[in-house]
Amino acid sequence: MKAILICLMIALGEFVIAQETTNLTIKVENISNDEGQLMVGLYTENNFLTKKPPYSQQVKIKNGKATIIFNDVPVGEYGICSFHDANANQKMDFQANGMPVEDYGISNNPILYGPPTWGDAKFELTEGNQEITIRF
Repeated sequence: MKAILICLMIALGEFVIAQETTNLTIKVENISNDEGQLMVGLYTENNFLTKKPPYSQQVKIKNGKATIIFNDVPVGEYGICSFHDANANQKMDFQANGMPVEDYGISNNPILYGPPTWGDAKFELTEGNQEITIRF
């Protein structure tokens, strides 16, 4: 009986700790051509553009558009950064002066005059399937 009670308490404890998750669909528009691939990262504040994102994908581009779906993402605050890896070298390329060579976009579609910041990109991912559109 004692073992059953302990197992029940452990099971209930994991149920309480379980985090709500949701699905996120990201649509990217205005990609200049279908060459290479689209790279997309879903970041948290702690790793925004400084470390590998906890969620990332690379997808083919078709007719200047691409769609990415992240399943079972814990609800919370995130930022998205995506770029057109036109030469398929798995990294964003820059000119000598630091300006990007490849098109990019971030969540919230701000007009930027410098590198994106967490404040530019952050959004709240809530329960229920969510869709975000990014325009290059």
